[in-house]
Formats: sequence, structure tokens, C-alpha cells
Amino acid sequence: MQTKRVGIEEAAALLKNGEVVAFPTETVYGLGADATSAVAVSKIFAAKGRPSDNPLIVHIGALEQLRVVVSEIPDVARALMDAFWPGPLTLILPKQENMPREVTAGLSTVGVRMPSHPLALALLREAGLPIAAPSANVSGRPSPTAEQHVLDDLEGKIAGILAEGGVAEIGLESTVLDCTTKPPTILRPGAVTKAELEGIIGAVDTLEVQEDSGSLAPKSPGMKYKHYAPSAPMTIVRGSEIFFQQVIWEAQSQGKRVGILVAEENRDRYEADVVLTCGTKRDLSTIARRLYDALRELDEHAIDVIYCEGFPETGLGEAIWNRLLKASEHRVLEEG
Repeated sequence: MQTKRVGIEEAAALLKNGEVVAFPTETVYGLGADATSAVAVSKIFAAKGRPSDNPLIVHIGALEQLRVVVSEIPDVARALMDAFWPGPLTLILPKQENMPREVTAGLSTVGVRMPSHPLALALLREAGLPIAAPSANVSGRPSPTAEQHVLDDLEGKIAGILAEGGVAEIGLESTVLDCTTKPPTILRPGAVTKAELEGIIGAVDTLEVQEDSGSLAPKSPGMKYKHYAPSAPMTIVRGSEIFFQQVIWEAQSQGKRVGILVAEENRDRYEADVVLTCGTKRDLSTIARRLYDALRELDEHAIDVIYCEGFPETGLGEAIWNRLLKASEHRVLEEG
């Protein structure tokens, strides 16, 4: 099967016919299928190689579509929809009884959001369907933030990709907030921060990032299994510049080819086989936007190990830290 670059009308027709289509959002590129069709949704899992107990987020183009997806909308959820939709916020809500198990992983809840990317909204409204859409990549790989990333992973595995989507504005997946707990709980941090959520609805809990364990299905994508990872093993290094350089030299002394990922302002401070930057610490949005692209680029350099410096962990930095922990499988090397 050849993956076609298609326009809005053809992409919508493919979705209505039970095919899967990649499309841009403001966060990352999504891989969409009709959320009301178990057969269509199963094609997402086949293309991605995604575990079946990992739930999908349902994307809608109009509030009226919520009645197809969820059975109840708490007041806190309505307030958040008013404040942040369309936008990078996914809400976990009680599901409608007929939502396919393939979407919800057998849970009583479902994640739903309304993206703000104009092409995504146009596609969702043209299709007139709620669309289940995880990131459009092979499961475990860094999420795609550009059309070429999607094609690198899924060429020939999906029916189409919505053309002219450009580069994702945010570069990290949506914030996921569980509205079925009191207080609501952040299951995955993203561009909508804890402070912004609390500014609308008051106290919000945060689920701490944990290593994969247990057999229970997660309520949100990104909570279980290795995610966002480059091919070479990655370790986060936290400490002084001297400590970071010593870590690099030690690996090289063992005959390893070393790649490092650092902020723009530190580009010339280290000696390594490959040095890549991902934005500046003065503006964390630049790091978020570049992170996955940099992780994919590291794969092109035939390196043995990757070391990544730590970044500020407040605001959007919390989401960056979350993704780095998952990509490194929680390997963190701290000085002292």
C-alpha cells in the first residue's frame, strides 16, 4: 500500500471508509481512524505496533461530538473546555457505553480533546466523526513533529497523510487531565501547565512519573511502556559541565561513539562525537519544539550512547522532563 499525500476532502473520505490517515496537530502529528469503528481503530494498532492496553485519545472538531464519546461532563471539565479548547489539553471523562474497547483499552473512561491546528479542525469537521488518534509513529519512537517523520516510520503502512501540515508548533503531546478524580489529576504534563489549570479550577494533583510496572491498563497514553526513544540508549546527566564532560570521555575511553543533546547556549562547551542542540533554556518552548526532531536526528549518526543535559523543570519544563525520562527509560546520572 502506498501512502498518499491528500487534501482535506480526500482525507475525510478515507476516514469515513475506515482507513487510517495521519494529520498535523499543534502538538505532534496524529494517526487517525473513526473512533466509533473497532475495525478502523484496529488498523492504528497494526500500523504502529502499539500495545492494545494503551488507550487512545479521541479528537473532536465540534462540542456536539462529545455526546458520542462521553457519558458525563463534570463542571470542572466544562470550565476547562471553555478556557483551553481548541488546544493541547486532553480530558479523561466517563465514556459512552458503545465506545469501542480498542479505543479505551477496556476502561470506563476515555480521553478526548479538540486540537487547535486549523488543518486538524478542518479535517475533523469535514469527516463529521470523532477520530481516535495517537501519535503517527512506530510505537516507542520519538513522536513525529513533521510530515517526513511520519513517512519515515509509516510509509506504506497507512492510507494517507494530510499534506501541507508543516512543523508542529508545540512539539510535545497534549496535557492529559483526569477529571474523574477529586481533585483532577495530571496524568501527562504538556503545554497547558499545572498553574494554568489551577487558575481555572483550583487544586490539581500530579501523578508522579514512574517506571513501567504492573499489568493494569493506563488511563492515558505515555504512562506505560518505553516512549519517545531514539535507537541508542540515552541517559540524562545532571551536574556540572566538568562532570558532563567526564561522563562523555569515560564512554569514549570504552570505544563508544557518543552523541549529546544540549541547549543552544552550551553547544561549544563539550567535546563529543556528535553534538546536537534543541533550543535555548531561556525559552523552553524552543526545546519542546525541537526535542523529538533532535532525538530522531541522533539516530542518523550511528552512535552507541546518548547523553542529554538536564533542563529547567518548571512550567513547560515539567513536560520536557517527563518525555526525557520516558525516552531514557529513567536512566539519570547525577553528580555526587
